[in-house]
Amino acid sequence: MQWIITTPEQPPDWFIQIVKQHTPESKGLYAAQLLWKRGIKTSQQLAAFVNYTSYQPASPFEFDQEMRLAVARLEQARHNHDKIAIWGDFDADGITATAVLWDGLGEFFSQNTQLIYYIPNRLKESHGLNYPGIDNLQKQGCKLIVTCDTGSTNISEIIYAQQLGIDVIVTDHHTLPEQRPPVTAIINPRYLPSEHQLFHLSGVGVAYKLVEALYLTLPDIPKNPLTDLLDLVAVGLIADLVQLSGDCRYLAQLGIQRLQADYQQPPAKRRRPGIGRLLQLSQKNGDRPTDISFGLGPRINAVSRIQGDASFCVELLTSRDVKHCDQLAETTELANTRRKSLQKDIQGQVIEKLSQLDLSTTNVIVLADRQWPTGVLGLVAGQVAQETGRPTVLLSTEDISLARGSARSVNSVDLYQLVKNQAHLLHSFGGHPFAAGLSLLPENIALFTDAINQQLRQSLGGKTLTPTVQADLTVTVADLGKELFLELKLLEPCGMGNPVPKLLIQNCWFENSQQRNQQDWKGKKVQYIKTDFDIRDESREKNFPGVWWGHYQHELPPGRCDCIAELDYNPVKKRHEIRLIAVRPAQNSTDTNTEASNSIFIDRILDYRRQEYSPLKTQDSILLMEHCPTNWEDVRKCLKQCLDYNQKLAIAWSKPNHQPPEEIWLTLVGIAKYLSRTNQSVTLFQLLQKLSIRLQTLSLGIEALQSLGFTVGFTVTTKDDNFYINWNSNHQPPQMSNAAVERFLAAISEEQFQQNYFAEVPLSTIQTIQHLPILFC
Repeated sequence: MQWIITTPEQPPDWFIQIVKQHTPESKGLYAAQLLWKRGIKTSQQLAAFVNYTSYQPASPFEFDQEMRLAVARLEQARHNHDKIAIWGDFDADGITATAVLWDGLGEFFSQNTQLIYYIPNRLKESHGLNYPGIDNLQKQGCKLIVTCDTGSTNISEIIYAQQLGIDVIVTDHHTLPEQRPPVTAIINPRYLPSEHQLFHLSGVGVAYKLVEALYLTLPDIPKNPLTDLLDLVAVGLIADLVQLSGDCRYLAQLGIQRLQADYQQPPAKRRRPGIGRLLQLSQKNGDRPTDISFGLGPRINAVSRIQGDASFCVELLTSRDVKHCDQLAETTELANTRRKSLQKDIQGQVIEKLSQLDLSTTNVIVLADRQWPTGVLGLVAGQVAQETGRPTVLLSTEDISLARGSARSVNSVDLYQLVKNQAHLLHSFGGHPFAAGLSLLPENIALFTDAINQQLRQSLGGKTLTPTVQADLTVTVADLGKELFLELKLLEPCGMGNPVPKLLIQNCWFENSQQRNQQDWKGKKVQYIKTDFDIRDESREKNFPGVWWGHYQHELPPGRCDCIAELDYNPVKKRHEIRLIAVRPAQNSTDTNTEASNSIFIDRILDYRRQEYSPLKTQDSILLMEHCPTNWEDVRKCLKQCLDYNQKLAIAWSKPNHQPPEEIWLTLVGIAKYLSRTNQSVTLFQLLQKLSIRLQTLSLGIEALQSLGFTVGFTVTTKDDNFYINWNSNHQPPQMSNAAVERFLAAISEEQFQQNYFAEVPLSTIQTIQHLPILFC
């Protein structure tokens, strides 16, 4: 991974003083450097950026004739009592846009009688309009469809709706067709100049502008203020990762303020109790953009990814029934819990497939599998694209007649155009430059892979794609804390075009690291790992806390290193902490022993993996390591022994042929039943060999046996421990369903994951054990 370290420009003193007025508890220098670098260089620009009251938002009628056509058709529908259907989308932007139109148009049309909504099923339908859905709405007597966050390119479906006597108003922000679709009106900011203050609106922002235009046209009808919709707008804008500039930033600032104000009310008095409960479940306060991007957004998105049908999420966001909203929020939280576990499983499978690719000759990664559910493929594709620096397409071939999947891009590669150029091989596709959804015949996957790689290779002109991470500021551990946090908070809300500031901390080291699985709101572990740690450097004696999401403890390098992180506030622990983004061996280490110790290890480690190593067994000068380790501590112990006895270390382990965890559990149960029936014993060594697991994992297996009614005892001899196991016939529990069994299965999975890592880890990584690089930053 390539690190880009930016050198901040030094702003003039007058600008620093103006910035300091907005953050009086800090010096203001870091914030001033960032703002100056990002083009905020006048007092007027700063005022409009920091304080929304100094910003002049655009009129909804900046959309000109299209907005007037849309409002006129809605006025006609009101006069003629036409039935209207809101056609939304199943992601967070689409759900919040639907909720905005449901509440906003609901001021002018009777909900559930004159106004209804339709959300496609992610797992059965695709983004956009479709024929069966239109047929369904026609049977219900709908005369007008208002889309949100979708519809711009659904030309044939729009024509079909018109043939059935249904008019269509499109509100969307996705890529435009070559010609204006045959609609009553299309409100899409992509028709505006790129520098227009409305250009970056997401689907929910466009929906809000339509409602705003109707409020301005018929001001005497609404009973609730337009500002009641702003919290929904903020959720959709931030969750959709649009560029937060112009009206996007203005609306997000207002919306976060209303989100926080509503959350501070008792549940019974909240306007949106469903959002309040979601914030509680995600342990957020609603006062930060990250509460949306890491809390609300992923949970709303998870529903369609896991269940397909996300229609109830509109009810979750708009209902005032506290008890009902609590139930819907907990259903949403459960979907997000399942999403995390599923995402981790798929990511592991993708990494294994990646190891079989030659990335030096691959410009676009295209992978497919029959077992992959389509719902989480976009998330995993995004991770792979970030880690490899290459556009990534992941496809599910579960349906043997049609492969479906998602694509994500990085490095400013226009993914939409790449995919569009292969339209002759596709069944359907849609999206924007950084994300797309597509489907194609399975037999076309190989052709599609070759064609899209060749196209990007030609456009790159010999340049190679490299994953990058950029640091905005260089700080020390002593700089971390409340003062710096308040400075950086001045830039919020952050997003595309104004990213969260990345901090470079050089020549630091980690202490007190501990990995753990996340827990859901009921305290049950989720198979999604994180590592807590403390970071230190020479700037002060006291350490500073941090967390690394999705990474294991052994991935934190010992010794001196450089890292890139974001500074955050943890409302649960009530402390400031860093969120680790990337780490590498220190480039300018002050540790004088580093070079010498590295050279010692480089000389002492020999790689005999995949080679014949039998002659080494008789050489006293070599310590042979045949068993594949599960952590770096095993390797360090062997290296220490080599140093103590002046030996060389030969790593000769092979990739284990793992049994599925469930089969290992059934084998352990079978052994237990056999020993109970025959009154025989088994040694610890025999048990570990048979199951191919570590002692720590076996101890969890013993606990699982005991939870199922087995009595486990052992005697200690000079040679080994002997286990005796008896069965209590009064217990008839399920084989694989209680918490102890799940802990055992999870421990096996983690052990196997780590062994797979060590089976493939490069020799160069092991040789630099004092400064271990990270496999995936």
